[in-house]
Amino acid sequence: MNPACLEQMREAQRRWARVAIRERLRVIGGLRARMAREPEAVARLVPRELPGALHRTEAETLVAEVLPLAAACRFLEREAERMLKPQRLGWRGRPLWMMGVTAEMERAPLGLVMIVAAGNYPLLLAGVQALQALVAGNAVVWKPAPGTEAVAARIAAWLRECGLPDGLLEVMGGDAAAVQQAIRQGVDHLVLTGSAETGQAILRQTAETLTPTTMELSGWDAVFVLPGAELERVAQAITFGMRFNGSFTCMAPRRLFLIGFAATEADWLEAQLRSRLARLEAVSLSQSARSKLAEMVADARAAGAEVALDGSAREDGRVSVTLILQARPEMWAMRGEVFAPVLSGMRVSLAEQAVAAHGRCEYGLTAAVFGPERDAKKLARDLRVGHVLVNDLIAPTADARVSFGGVGRSGFGVTRGREGLLAMTRPRVTQVQRGRSLRGYEAVGEEHVGLFAGMVRAVYGSGAAARWRGVRQMGQAAAELPKKEQARR
Repeated sequence: MNPACLEQMREAQRRWARVAIRERLRVIGGLRARMAREPEAVARLVPRELPGALHRTEAETLVAEVLPLAAACRFLEREAERMLKPQRLGWRGRPLWMMGVTAEMERAPLGLVMIVAAGNYPLLLAGVQALQALVAGNAVVWKPAPGTEAVAARIAAWLRECGLPDGLLEVMGGDAAAVQQAIRQGVDHLVLTGSAETGQAILRQTAETLTPTTMELSGWDAVFVLPGAELERVAQAITFGMRFNGSFTCMAPRRLFLIGFAATEADWLEAQLRSRLARLEAVSLSQSARSKLAEMVADARAAGAEVALDGSAREDGRVSVTLILQARPEMWAMRGEVFAPVLSGMRVSLAEQAVAAHGRCEYGLTAAVFGPERDAKKLARDLRVGHVLVNDLIAPTADARVSFGGVGRSGFGVTRGREGLLAMTRPRVTQVQRGRSLRGYEAVGEEHVGLFAGMVRAVYGSGAAARWRGVRQMGQAAAELPKKEQARR
């Protein structure tokens, strides 16, 4: 994008920020209604063959992207005005020495937000981020993944038809160099959905311009199975997670911890997984990803693990599910990452062992815990991840009300939900002095020590006796103050 275009967008953003939130939300409501009238047409915007040659049906796109995006629109329509409403801080809790000062905190837009999108969910992920940014009063530069440009362009066109002013949402073409140029030209915030390596590359550049970022990066997510879990549900859920979107999902199960199970139960679950995962459709990977997967399998074998399914051994250039059993924490397969359908499992006796093994992986996006709810929640508190699902995986994260983000190599910051909307703003505080006294501008000296020390004791002391001593000290100091001030002059 050229500098003139960015400056035009900044001017459009300044006008948009002055538009009432309710009016901004009318645009979002119009998009939701448009999607509801033609959901099949919206689904057909997403290519059947996504980057990575994943074949996705129209029904899958409706479930995975259209429904959650419509829900996100409705969430914003219902909640955004209240969430972004300025907050006045009343007298309660106001420091004693600030009598007469009022304070108001509002959520100001960031300005020009750049969204660098991933190719596996080209409509939902960047779509929600763009809508939240616009509702918050920002202008948006949307950089879609290669091969998904038509998705972004159509959403931008529909938003303009629904009343979005020109210059507020621009779809940018080009490659990584175009992103770098836009950062140099000046954006106010950048949101990336992508790999940890891509995140590192972009952070190196945004550090030069001190551009704040939100990083939604890779996952190498774990499933924990506790005694008392419904093993049939576990088997079906993991199979779903490995099949969903061809396993090209950052939250797909990659590690499995069986905790405290008898050998017969663990054998049954592993046998079920071997049978069910073997029937899943093969997918295409890039040559580099296939090479990484093959190296991961070789590393597992060398470490003594059982490669129950070797999806990297196909000769047609595609890969099927790889299942590694009897894994150990130090293995590559338990630390990640390759964006491929691979699952590694290990058995442990205690939950503490599973937590420790999980902690050796630097990725912390989501985790799923299956078992009695009380036990699962207890385990969840020990996991260094951004999102925990109990007795389910992947699907509940599409709830428009909840935020999403990871820790470690899975990134930082959040998108979606209340926190995701607020992340598209910055707090701006306005304080007004309504008192008439000029006393506060006068210089202080040694003669004021007793007054201020007494104030600290009177206001913040523990117990009535301590506070009373402070009041007496203040009174005594105030009585002596005119004489001391006169002496100083």
